[in-house]
Amino acid sequence: MSITKRILYLILLIIFSPLSSANPDQLNSAINQQDQINKEAETSQKKINKLADQSQRMLGEFKQTLRETSNLKVYNNNLEKLLISQKQEIQSLNKQYDEIETTNQGIVPLMIRMIDSLATFIDLDVPFLMTERKNRIAALKELMVSANITTSEKYRRVMEAYQIETDYGRTIEAYRGTLNSNGQQRTVEFLRIGRITFLYQTLDGNEAGVWDQPNKKWNALSSDYLTSIRKSIQIAKKQAAPELLMLPVSATKVEK
Repeated sequence: MSITKRILYLILLIIFSPLSSANPDQLNSAINQQDQINKEAETSQKKINKLADQSQRMLGEFKQTLRETSNLKVYNNNLEKLLISQKQEIQSLNKQYDEIETTNQGIVPLMIRMIDSLATFIDLDVPFLMTERKNRIAALKELMVSANITTSEKYRRVMEAYQIETDYGRTIEAYRGTLNSNGQQRTVEFLRIGRITFLYQTLDGNEAGVWDQPNKKWNALSSDYLTSIRKSIQIAKKQAAPELLMLPVSATKVEK
């Protein structure tokens, strides 16, 4: 018999029992028994409520676990794809590395030959900015034996040096430097017009000369060119506006 039915049965028993047959002890006993039943019912209800709360909490935890399991499954699937992609990328990089090594075996000797050819060209060229140009060659040779410089950077620097030498052929430039002539060193103004002509003029403006490339020497110029050379130097230094000037372009020596 359930607790609720037992309580109802006792209540009906008390109500319909003849009052004449009841005595105080029986009545008190019945009341006490009812109180005990009520207490047991209250305790049972608390246990039921507690079990219901635990069941609800466990149900929530179960649902949360299901969601986490689902998310973990999605994450694992994505991680697996990522690992496959990384493995393919590593294989590709290894292949590229092998190709780079093969390329290096061919391009490094080529760059060394290019540097040597450029050094020879500078030695045979018109002798302008010789210190700067030879220092550039020395830097390239040092660069080629540097382990911390990539092959692509080395190649870029070599091509940059070639580009600089190429640009010399289509630019004009004036700069102050030292002239070695007849065992003497003098500070003069040099004027380079492409590679067509290479001139100098003393600082006082009273002497000028032109480089004789076939014979690798300086030839003196007549005073007729002094003004034109001085103006050309100013133009090259952007100190004067461009104008049409007469300058020697041959290596023929002109007597004063």
